[in-house]
Amino acid sequence: MADSSFDIVSKVDRQEVDNALNQAGKELSQRFDFRNTGAKIEWNGELAVELTASTEERVSAALEVFRDKLVKRQISLKSLDVQDPRQSGKESKISATFQAGITQEQAKKLGKLIRDEGPKGVKVQIQGDELRITSKKRDDLQAVQKLCTGADLDFPIQFVNYR
Repeated sequence: MADSSFDIVSKVDRQEVDNALNQAGKELSQRFDFRNTGAKIEWNGELAVELTASTEERVSAALEVFRDKLVKRQISLKSLDVQDPRQSGKESKISATFQAGITQEQAKKLGKLIRDEGPKGVKVQIQGDELRITSKKRDDLQAVQKLCTGADLDFPIQFVNYR
């Protein structure tokens, strides 16, 4: 019998983020407390977002609106890296970027967790920005998935290519 496997990845669904961004932008334009504050949110590159408002308080509130929309669309806030508010002329701005991919350091940490606490006979391979987990028993793979979701990681993970 061939080994079963799956991959652990850390990806952000850009379409879902785009939908959350559009919903947040619509709410910022319609809510009473954001009137005449110049609050807006827009893409600033492939996986970067910039929020703008007249005061630091309003831009922070706009960020909370965006975070709420992300949570409603099942996008982990662990993938969002937010900078501190900064003044830009008469406006306050916040830049935020989405982290995609698992770094070597994170992959090693996750691999060590699986080797130490996971079932015996499970193999872990680092393949670029993802991890391949293989085992002869599917039950072991499910145990690894349960272990990974229960672990307190500082980055979001998804399981793909279950074979």
